[in-house]
Amino acid sequence: MGIVNTEIKQKTIKKETSLTGVGLHTGKNVTLTFKPANENTGYAFQRVDLEGKPIIEADANYVTNTQRGTCLEKNGVTIQTSEHVLAALVGLDIDNILIELNESEPPIMDGSSKFFVEALEKVGFTEQDALREVYEVTDVISYSDEETGSEILIMPSKEYQITTMVDFGTKVLGTQNATLSQISDFKTDIANARTFSFLHEIEMLLEHGLIKGGDLNNAIVYVDKALSPETTEKLKVAFKKDTIAIKPNGILDNLTLHHPNEAARHKLLDVLGDLALIGIKIKGKVIANKPGHFVNTQFAKKMSKLIKNERRNNVPNIDLSQTPLMDVNQIMAMLPHRQPFLLIDKVFELTDNYVIAQKNVTMNEEFFKGHFPGAPVMPGVLIVEAMAQTGGILVLNTVPDPENYLTFFMKMDNVKFKQKVVPGDTLIFKCSLITPIRRGICHMQGYAYANGKLCAEAELMAQISKVK
Repeated sequence: MGIVNTEIKQKTIKKETSLTGVGLHTGKNVTLTFKPANENTGYAFQRVDLEGKPIIEADANYVTNTQRGTCLEKNGVTIQTSEHVLAALVGLDIDNILIELNESEPPIMDGSSKFFVEALEKVGFTEQDALREVYEVTDVISYSDEETGSEILIMPSKEYQITTMVDFGTKVLGTQNATLSQISDFKTDIANARTFSFLHEIEMLLEHGLIKGGDLNNAIVYVDKALSPETTEKLKVAFKKDTIAIKPNGILDNLTLHHPNEAARHKLLDVLGDLALIGIKIKGKVIANKPGHFVNTQFAKKMSKLIKNERRNNVPNIDLSQTPLMDVNQIMAMLPHRQPFLLIDKVFELTDNYVIAQKNVTMNEEFFKGHFPGAPVMPGVLIVEAMAQTGGILVLNTVPDPENYLTFFMKMDNVKFKQKVVPGDTLIFKCSLITPIRRGICHMQGYAYANGKLCAEAELMAQISKVK
């Protein structure tokens, strides 16, 4: 498994766009507004009806309830039924977007993602400078719910694919399968698959005062039991209809299925939306057997945790005994630094997007004479400086005469130190571009590893300047 920097640029929408409708469970009128968002911000909801207009990121760790849709909660602020909106964003390959709501639940529209897709496509998309990260699956990861028999797993694949298999054990809706072979097929194959329910569930929900925004145009109702006169009257009132009848294919009237396997396709839509909560694009094949919001989001939490740990402990697999790409003499031919301020010894990998370098930390370092002589520890600022010098190799590699340039810091953000570095340690640095190099400005994410563990990280910005 691994987090991969791609050549694909992130994208958002060109301008904001709004939809209005009613929440399926709350029954309240709501306006949803999609707004362009900055690079590397992902998907986030904002409750503009509440004081301070709080933001809830689309993060699996904020999932609190999955009874009738996926509910997110942060600091007491909730977003209900998030999955249909999120599925549209993933299905259109959007990276960054803000979803404003003036209620807790997005409008149900017709029970699918279709109207969200149409609204987003109408305003169009724009490329951003930052490059997209993708999580590339190399091993099978799975999660199962013994109580329901639901299981979801992901395996290696050349692109993001999903297959759902559903079996409700009823005559009216038996076993169904659906597959999304590539994200670009979402709009035509999956987006218009509507949410569904069974008659016995509808009766229970009506008794508990839920599905207040439901009608026969935004939910397929499969009739899995006899339709009693009493239930018929309740449905007439709830759905504001003069008559209620059952079609030959076992669904309540006033709806025609878009696909014979529309239920399986909608379950796939739900999986796509729920797995958006992982927070990174995925390269792998998902197989979901009897999926539901609980198993989907538990799997998303598991994936999120794995990726977070890997991001922090993704030590480059480097054979330190191999001949380096650049030794210290070649480094000095490129960097202007000299002892005691030359803080990298070797470069092992150098591409257009990242660089990996090494430093052997010895007791002979000048800074150990004054930095805790009785218990020598490498100063954190020098670890960051070494990280920056590693990044300097990356940016200086873009000019034909690096010896005529100097590299200067512009900014440091999110600097964190995880463990101390002492004499005898071997430091491995990896710097990856966050945005493409422009006008000699390099914006990169740097990591420093020692003893197989992350010891420091920082977001760095530097600029090369020609020596006059």
